[in-house]
Amino acid sequence: MAAEKQVTVLDLMAQASASTPGPGATMPAAQAPPPDEGLVERVERLTAAVEQIPDPRARAVAEELFGAVLELYGEGLERVMELVDEHTARAMAGDGAIASLLLIHDLYPVSLEERVLEALEGVRPYMESHGGGVELLSLEDGVARLRLEGSCKGCPASSATLELAIEKALEEAAPDLLGLEVEGVTKPPEGPIVPGVPLPLAPVPDWTEVAGLAQLPAGAHTAVKVEDRDLFVANVDGTLLAYSDLCPSCGSALAGGEVAGGILGCPSCAVTYDLPRAGRAVGRDDLQLGPVPLLREGPATVRVALR
Repeated sequence: MAAEKQVTVLDLMAQASASTPGPGATMPAAQAPPPDEGLVERVERLTAAVEQIPDPRARAVAEELFGAVLELYGEGLERVMELVDEHTARAMAGDGAIASLLLIHDLYPVSLEERVLEALEGVRPYMESHGGGVELLSLEDGVARLRLEGSCKGCPASSATLELAIEKALEEAAPDLLGLEVEGVTKPPEGPIVPGVPLPLAPVPDWTEVAGLAQLPAGAHTAVKVEDRDLFVANVDGTLLAYSDLCPSCGSALAGGEVAGGILGCPSCAVTYDLPRAGRAVGRDDLQLGPVPLLREGPATVRVALR
């Protein structure tokens, strides 16, 4: 599966204003605010107006002027980065407004590969919770090639793992990444397949923070309601796993079941599910819980993604 995107200067500014990339342990603990949203919107609005100038010659002159001014500021930033030490450079990268400009001019002090690798490390616990992993095969011309490993490969949860966990982490840590290619992804079809008609891509939902889950102790489980979804969340050996609170065998809630060694028993029909193996039914290939992507961000924040 491949995902290519065209990245413009304004794309990078908008993405960088939303989150500043960089290795968390090496960046300053407190980051300065991102660029003023009103200013970014003004630049976008004026750029769109330039693109609508009917006179092609006037439009070309305006675009050339915009590029020349951008190049001038880029040269100045490059000289500044040559004069400062590593500590100051990383402090500058911790400022959202400065970071967006450094990304535009390819001057960010942390390499793209470092940021991609850190993003993958951030989602590794979720991948491992489904019995799999992710490996960076190559990073060439701004395009990252990844491979899913283990039981994640070919699992229906793999597409969610890719589209939600991996893509979100990469967009935040490396907004200047130009493309993503992933091996080992199986996209489950929705509805009947019509030959010659491409399947629609599922929309990528937002991540929602869930209060209290970060404090769930190992061996414990709980039921939570997020928006309109009932979820079952368990802490198995220090890893939080989330599923739809619904037994696919009998349709009952899972919240009253017992979890031992990562195995959940349905309180109504006694079918058991292996939580670390993406919720597959033990001894049955026709049943599986509905996995819900979950990410821990620091010691106190847990987010889930709902379709």
